[in-house]
Amino acid sequence: MENFVQAAKVGELAPGEMKLVEVGNESLVLINVQGELYAINNECTHAACDLADGNLDGDTVECNCHGSKFNVKSGAVENPPAFDPVQTYTVRIEGDNVLLGPI
Repeated sequence: MENFVQAAKVGELAPGEMKLVEVGNESLVLINVQGELYAINNECTHAACDLADGNLDGDTVECNCHGSKFNVKSGAVENPPAFDPVQTYTVRIEGDNVLLGPI
């Protein structure tokens, strides 16, 4: 698949878990929300902190630095101080490979 990159294997993440993945020059977070996989940029749009170090609550990740919250499905800000959404990426499953893109 053009511009899609393998990032993990199916089954690596249990529901409620997050994993930092490096894809090319991008640092992304792969997130399992009730069996569905989502991917977002690892960098908080408020202060450039790592979202992979944050806390996942349902489909919301909270940045540990200043408490900004983002919806992992849409990237939308759910709680300031961030105002800009976080970039989301499409997740595709091919066989037992988890692909992210477009990168």
